[in-house]
Parts: sequence; structure tokens; C-alpha cells
Amino acid sequence: MENKILQDQQYVASLIKRARKAQEAITHYTQEETDTLVKAVAWEIVKAENSKKIAEFAVEESQLGNYQGKYVKLQKKIRGNLRDMQGAKTVGIIEDNEKTGIIKIAKPVGVIGALVPCTNPEATPVIKAMNALKGKNAIIFAPHPRTKKTNTMIIEKMRGVLKRYNAPEDLLIAIDEPSMGISDQLMKQCDLVVATGGSGMVKAAYSSGTPAYGVGAGNSIVVVDETADLNDAANKIMLSKTFDYATSCSSENSIVVIESVYDDLMKNLQSEGGCLLNTEEKEKLQKALWIDNHLNRDVIAQPVEKIAKIADLVIDEDKSFLMVEETGVGAEFPYSGEKMSVVLTVYKVANFDSAIDKVNELTKYQGAGHSCGLHTTDDERVKAIGLRTKTSRIMIRQAQCYGNSGNWNNGMPFTMTLGCGTWGGNISSENISYKQFINVTWVSKPIPEVIPTDEELFGDIMNN
Repeated sequence: MENKILQDQQYVASLIKRARKAQEAITHYTQEETDTLVKAVAWEIVKAENSKKIAEFAVEESQLGNYQGKYVKLQKKIRGNLRDMQGAKTVGIIEDNEKTGIIKIAKPVGVIGALVPCTNPEATPVIKAMNALKGKNAIIFAPHPRTKKTNTMIIEKMRGVLKRYNAPEDLLIAIDEPSMGISDQLMKQCDLVVATGGSGMVKAAYSSGTPAYGVGAGNSIVVVDETADLNDAANKIMLSKTFDYATSCSSENSIVVIESVYDDLMKNLQSEGGCLLNTEEKEKLQKALWIDNHLNRDVIAQPVEKIAKIADLVIDEDKSFLMVEETGVGAEFPYSGEKMSVVLTVYKVANFDSAIDKVNELTKYQGAGHSCGLHTTDDERVKAIGLRTKTSRIMIRQAQCYGNSGNWNNGMPFTMTLGCGTWGGNISSENISYKQFINVTWVSKPIPEVIPTDEELFGDIMNN
């Protein structure tokens, strides 16, 4: 055991040494040179022939999700991330404020350790590579063993771009034979950990002793109120629930529906491909979804036909997702948690206040700080759900998994790593982007001294 730990230490140390040498070799790069490198890497992957090959191989290797979902992620997330970066300063002086006397200077983080999940192995390494290069960092990728070949394929394509541009290839390094021991050593030896994956991985990242950005558990909840366009809401719920067979942690796990529109929405959802299960079918599905209180790996991110077969259910050919009605929340009601499958839990509530309470109850059980959504045309309710829920991002009249990690029709930063704030045990509640991949030095110059009077500071309470 001790010998294996030593081997892992030495192996990772050799990778860190290579990455650090490469990172130091580009310290002289200008903003223009850095941006050119980022664009070149991005373009290599979004080329149709490469995206198709990666999407196909990712599905083949992982047996999770579908080709179309993975191809769309590559095409959209990479382009969106590049758009968000355009014109952003990440090299040298990035701000010079004469009024405050503050000069801000961006500097690299160093060598980043990136943990890549098997559920999103296609776009995650590319986005992280772009963010790392934007700040003149090097990055080492530790994939889930289930998708190690997909990871290596992607990194090798990007390394080829670096070589063509006479940049050090070791700015991007793939761990070809990952293990828990190697990932553990990477997290301990690198300068920054960016962990995307299961809760165990994220906890390990925060326990490594290295600064880390992680994500909390997903359990996205969407409210549909009586003012919503029910056709539009049902269509968007279907799109999000079935995208890449629900590999995304942002896919709707539950919807909370106000009772006055409940029946109509359920009819619309069934028209959109939802199959509403009866009590007996719900029990059969539950036995198939969870084994010894853990999600069954055979149903995660699988087509509805396969799930139905495993659960011994008979469903119509035009159905694309399953729906179960639920009332309770907590461990004794497993449907109230994250399912990572094309299964939607449905709650009926009396009014909007009850809907907010249910969202908080559900996310307190699982998914604290992650995401929720609302289909409404009442702007006051938009504000209310924002003020009253402990979630980091809220999508209004949008397909949840399309929107909260960035989409062309909203202002959310494109990412594959969603911070959940202290609610979810994370250091950040933001969509993790290139901004988190740089250090910033503040240089302070003296400015004219202005000391406020006590009247200006305490005026309205001084005489109390």
C-alpha cells in the first residue's frame, strides 16, 4: 500500500514538473498571444469533424447520454465560453483606476488539477483548458476511469494545436490511466483544483489542502404557476429532462405545480412525451432506480426504453421520459432526490407560497445552493423566488439544463462547473469561468485623503 502511494506521488510529481516548466515558458506571452492560443484550441474542437468524432466516442466509451446531446454541448459551450472571454483582460495590467489609485495586475494561478466526470467528458476538459490557457496556466486532467480514452483523445487534439503554434504541449496534460490514488495526489500537489463530478470527488478536493473550486449536488426544481404558458413550460421541461438523457446535474429532477393548472400541465407533458406512472408502476421503477439506497448505474443517463425494460414497465413508443407523482421529501422518498435519469418527479401544491416552501424543502434535502426555475408571467414572483430560495441560479421561463450553464438567450456565463455557494459546501456561488483561473495583484497608490465626518457616517442614529 505504501509503495503504491509512493508510486502515485512520484508519477504526479513528474507531471507537475512538466506542467510547471511549460507554464513558466509562456510567462512572456502577451494578451494577444494568449487569446490566439485559446481561440486555436477552441476552433480545433468545434470543427464539425472533430466534434462528431468526440461525441460518438464519448457515448461509445461511457455508455451514457446520446450523440446529439454531446455534439450540441461541444458546439455551444465552447463557442459561448469563447464569446464570454472576448476582450477580457487576463494578462498584465487589467485595470488602472485613477480615482481609487488602484492598479490591478493579473497573474497565473500556476498548475491546475482538473477532475473530469464521466457524465460530461466531452465539453468539460475543453472549457477548463480554455479557462486555464486564458490565464497563462498549465492544467492536468484526471478523468473518470470510465471515460479515460475520451479524455486522452480530446487533450491530444488540443496538444497538437499547441505544437502548431510553437507553444509548450505540456500546458495540457492528460492522465491516461487514472485512479483514486493518482487523483488524490494531483489535488495535493497542484496549485488549484477545479473539481466537476460527484459529491465524493468534490469533498476530496476540498479536503486536499489545495485551494479548490467544486460543485454541489444537483437536484434542480422547477415551479410552474397559474400564470404560465403551459404549452411552453411543458415543452421546455421535456427538452431539459431528455437532453443527453439527463446527464446534466441541472436537468429537472422535480417540478412543483400549482394545483389550479396541474391537470392541464400534466396533459401537456404527456403530449410532449411524458409517461405518467400509476402507483404500482412507480414502485417497480423505484426498485429499478435504487439498489441498496444508491442509484443504479444501469439506469443513469439511459434512454427511456432501457429504463422501462429494467423496471419491467410497458410504455408507448412515443414516450421519452417517465413521470411519478410524489408528496413527501427526504430519504424515505427517494424520488425527491437527484435521479440522473429521464425520470421526472411531480409535486402538486395549493399556491405559490407553498411552491416556494417545497423548493426549499427539496433543495435542503438534496441540491442546496444549486439551481431552480420558474415558469410564470408575474414579475413579482420572479423576484420572490430569487429572494426566498437558497439557490445560486434561477432560470425564468427557460429549459433548466440549457440555461443555467449559459445559453445564447440569457446572460449566464457559459461553463461546465456550477458553484453552489456555502449552501452546497462550495467557496463560490458563480458559474466558474476564466475569472477564477487567475490571481490578481492590487497595487495601491496614494490619493487625496478624505475622512468622512461622524454626521456622514452615523447621522440618523447619533441621537438615539
